[in-house]
Amino acid sequence: MRANHYFRSIKDGMWKSCLLLCLLLIIATHSHASNEANAFNSLKERKVVALMRHAIAPGNGDPSEFTLGDCKTQRNLSSEGIQQAQKIGAQMKSYGITNADVFSSQWCRCIDTATELGIGPAQALPMLNSFYQDRSSSELQTNQLNHWIKDRLDESKPRNQAAILVTHQVNITALTGVYPTSGEIVFIALNNDQLEVVTTVVIPH
Repeated sequence: MRANHYFRSIKDGMWKSCLLLCLLLIIATHSHASNEANAFNSLKERKVVALMRHAIAPGNGDPSEFTLGDCKTQRNLSSEGIQQAQKIGAQMKSYGITNADVFSSQWCRCIDTATELGIGPAQALPMLNSFYQDRSSSELQTNQLNHWIKDRLDESKPRNQAAILVTHQVNITALTGVYPTSGEIVFIALNNDQLEVVTTVVIPH
């Protein structure tokens, strides 16, 4: 009898643990969905700017023969990266962001990511270019980007479109302190003349 009671207690404990785990997963999923919806709605309303790392491009840095404008000499999106960018674009469209001002680093993997989003032509913005190989321009580009985003979010200069900036990990980290994964989006607001990271969103690929 004691053994039966013991095993019944274990089963009851396991059942309760599973139930608790399921509830926590439901809460976490709901919280993630709510966070994502709020972020994209704020982007649609032009209350934030979206700073996005390019989609999956296997490797690290760039080849020694890297040449700006020649994609054959660069690290590029994989087929998975292309699909990831398209999926992110589809998710943006599901929140009503069907047309936006899309700015990009001049690196091919960023231009291709921006293009595959399918919500606006990729507009080259040199201050978004990677300084991974040469950190001498890090401070200058980061300051330029800081001022650019502040101007973009200035309520006295209303914009008609949401702004999405596709760039590199080093650029995003230098500006925000966030170390994004491929395709991760950092949402930035202007608070008392200072840029503020509101949240980050990763669309599963």
